[in-house]
Amino acid sequence: MAAPKMLLSTLAWDERFRVENAEDVMTPALLLYPDSVAANIGAIVRSLSGDASRWRAHVKTAKLAFTMRMLVERGVANFKCATTLELLVACESGSSDVLVAYPVVGANARRVREIAGAFPNVRVSILAENETQALQWRGSRVGIFLDINPGMDRTGVEQDRHSEIVALVQAIKNAGLDFRGLHYYDGHFGNFTELERNAAAHEGYKHLLAVVTAVEQSGAAVNEVITAGTPTFLASASFSGFRGQKFLHRTSPGTVVYNDATSLAQLPASLGLQPAVLVMTRVVSHPHAGRITCDAGHKSVSADAGLPTCVVAGHPGLTPLGPSEEHLPMAVADGAAAPNVGDILYLLPRHVCPTVNNFDVALIVRNNQVESSERVSARGRETPLVGREALVANAMRNT
Repeated sequence: MAAPKMLLSTLAWDERFRVENAEDVMTPALLLYPDSVAANIGAIVRSLSGDASRWRAHVKTAKLAFTMRMLVERGVANFKCATTLELLVACESGSSDVLVAYPVVGANARRVREIAGAFPNVRVSILAENETQALQWRGSRVGIFLDINPGMDRTGVEQDRHSEIVALVQAIKNAGLDFRGLHYYDGHFGNFTELERNAAAHEGYKHLLAVVTAVEQSGAAVNEVITAGTPTFLASASFSGFRGQKFLHRTSPGTVVYNDATSLAQLPASLGLQPAVLVMTRVVSHPHAGRITCDAGHKSVSADAGLPTCVVAGHPGLTPLGPSEEHLPMAVADGAAAPNVGDILYLLPRHVCPTVNNFDVALIVRNNQVESSERVSARGRETPLVGREALVANAMRNT
């Protein structure tokens, strides 16, 4: 039987959400609350005993150079990313160390080399799970983390294949490449209860430590071990086996910078995390009794995580239904007042990462006012060309 999906059922209204100059805002609009971003960064650093260097933040969520700079200003300078554009923006935003946590090959690998060469003061690393992937980095300054499969079966070397892992480490070192450590993303425990998640994650980390032991016994050093995304980051941070080791352990949640209806259900309220991104939408239709429609279809609020796509702040009587490209219908509960056409609603996405990626611009909201706008600078991808063509295309994105 499938585990139940973790999702907030309601989001209480908070007066901080309100935009007083909303008459000037076209919808749907991405709202970013920097005071809440700062509070979330502080909460995660506190959960890591105040040591910001233990957090390798995944910027697939942050997406904005604005937010990446906020992280760097608060001591979080080690990042993880998935695309070459995220790598480029992270380097431009002051990160000192970026791991491309994706098995890049072909022209994508060439582009990573170009970016690493353009930012010699940034330590750039990639993932590899086989010798072909690893050896393509000969002659570059890019370092290598081995990607270990924790049972998620998405990427990586299976965690119990010690001899294969050791042989790959030796091949990396024999090729004169920089073996930097192990990467272990246990993202398949998100729908477990907190107790079940901690137990499953900790069992996995015992297998990971066995990998570390096998590599060290072969004569190679494991300098860094990276674990966890948002669902398991507390399990990762609390695992006693990572303490007192020769390696530096970092945890790598990303969603926690903004949060969504999933992360706020997965993580304990005691952390003090806040919604830092909402989507403003307007009611555009009353197609029949008990139904309204808003202008926040799946081209704005991502539907990749299933239905409902979001939670309506302060409106427990509204249930978002299946969206189309530009329309989001909602059921109005019996006895609940239906908002009027033109009324504004504030939506907390079920999955904030691709929702942020849907927008070109975020509106920065402070003290209930839109004070500025910021480009979602790492949304989408670079122009898919490398070499001189890429230089021209990326120069144009900054004009």
